[in-house]
Amino acid sequence: MAKPIVAIVGRPNVGKSTIFNRIAGERISIVEDTPGVTRDRIYTSSEWMGQKFNLIDTGGIDMGNEPFVTQITEQAQIAIDEADVIVFVTSGREGVTDADEKVARILYQTDKPVILAVNKVDNPEMRAEIYDFYALGFGDPLPISGTHGIGTGDLLDLICQNFPEKITDEEDGSIKFSFIGRPNVGKSSLVNAILGENRVIVSNIEGTTRDAIDTKFVTETGDEYTMIDTAGIRKKGKVYESTEKYSVLRAMQAIDRSDVVCVVLNAEEGIREQDKHVAGYAHEAGRGIIIVVNKWDTLKKDNKTMKDFENLIRQEFQYLSYAPIVFVSAKTKQRLDRLPTMIKKVNENHSQRISSAVLNDVLMDAIAHNPTPTDNGKRLRVYYGTQVAVKPPTFVIFVNDPDLMHFSYERFLENQIRAAFDFEGTPIHLIERRRK
Repeated sequence: MAKPIVAIVGRPNVGKSTIFNRIAGERISIVEDTPGVTRDRIYTSSEWMGQKFNLIDTGGIDMGNEPFVTQITEQAQIAIDEADVIVFVTSGREGVTDADEKVARILYQTDKPVILAVNKVDNPEMRAEIYDFYALGFGDPLPISGTHGIGTGDLLDLICQNFPEKITDEEDGSIKFSFIGRPNVGKSSLVNAILGENRVIVSNIEGTTRDAIDTKFVTETGDEYTMIDTAGIRKKGKVYESTEKYSVLRAMQAIDRSDVVCVVLNAEEGIREQDKHVAGYAHEAGRGIIIVVNKWDTLKKDNKTMKDFENLIRQEFQYLSYAPIVFVSAKTKQRLDRLPTMIKKVNENHSQRISSAVLNDVLMDAIAHNPTPTDNGKRLRVYYGTQVAVKPPTFVIFVNDPDLMHFSYERFLENQIRAAFDFEGTPIHLIERRRK
């Protein structure tokens, strides 16, 4: 199910990024940064009172050298097009400005809910000054202080109250997958090539991602797949051309609804920072992942080219060491027939359950070969483990003291589990808990 999208808009210097960081950094349930994952800080996943959502800071979108008015116009337009809820941020210190009125006139064009937040209201005396903001025409202004956290809980309550009704994807038994990546890596070409490769298209289905059409098809072996539309397949005007960063948002929408995500790289251009941004989000979302290197036919190759490129991927995407790599060409159909089978296998691994008895045999053997570490004379004791979830496979390890579980030993246990069971293509999560 796609998570609701909240966009923070407003003129420069009203504290949009401060509010973004306040919500992102202080929510207990926020997705934590994962070591080795490059983060693009114009977006984050967060949670408030059990409601998960994606948060976008339009102030972090670089519009190049465009004039000031053009920048705020394009950023506000992004919010109108993509967000489910818009937070319009103004400043209580400066009062209503011409630029605020400019943003307001743009937001009048939408039927999306708009919450008017007056930032920098740092003390009770300043609350009396917020009434001028009624003139902007968005109802009761909400006084907040992004710096001190005043009113952010009320803001989050209002945001969640305005989310649309939950729309769940139809559970039809098909494997849902998507192609993600920065613009011009060949996602659209891969979509068209797969659908033209002796596949029977069953239907086009309206997706929960806005303006997306999901395509269901059946392979010759009878396996059903649903291909989810993703970032870059359709662009609504030059605003998406002007900022490569913003393609991350549409990728996030597709990732949320996928069982397996194919991270597409361009063999001609190599690996870019943007590739790591979108791949990092798929990893953090716990989806099955396949790395697809497209346009492989364009390279001059020798017997070391593929191995060298694979080594480069492993170096740049260390946190995706579990993801299989396939080198394809949408143009020549090279190795394209392998993708559906690989997607099916990764989906099976992503859904795999391991019995507690077999899991504990593996854990005990691992500890026998590499005893648990000690800290200040106190030794970590691992009592038993059990699998508590799938998609991704999640294991709870009961110990005497979770603080004694060093990161390196947790990685060792994960590697032993991977060596014993086929979890290729899927992240696995280990959670340490004190045995009661």
